[in-house]
Amino acid sequence: MKLNTLFIDKLSISISVLCVAHCLIFPVLAVFIPSIIALGLTSENFHFWMIVSVIPSSAFALTLGCKKHANISMVIIGVVGLSSLLLALALDHSMLGEYGEKALTLIGALLIAFAHFRNFKLCQQHDNCHCEHTHE
Repeated sequence: MKLNTLFIDKLSISISVLCVAHCLIFPVLAVFIPSIIALGLTSENFHFWMIVSVIPSSAFALTLGCKKHANISMVIIGVVGLSSLLLALALDHSMLGEYGEKALTLIGALLIAFAHFRNFKLCQQHDNCHCEHTHE
């Protein structure tokens, strides 16, 4: 596996985990440490910048992985996850409610993390295969 695919998969998984942590932990921290709100990590700002960072990295890593292992299902799962994040950002908590927005965001982040984890594993399996037809 090329280093760039490995790095981008791990980066995208990390961004997704950060999103999940933000959705689940940030509200608790804001209650116990009110000054954390000064960081400006409101849901809308955080979602926007997360999407700006995750779309290109996911598109790059998942398409490279798909070219290697020829399993398009990881790209489809990644697109569904990204679509969930975009929908949560577009509809906002005013239309979905706070819990609806968080649920849609969590589902999207978990789907993206799963797609990258499976992409990583499929690429590893492909690299470890000693079949003649799999090596370029």
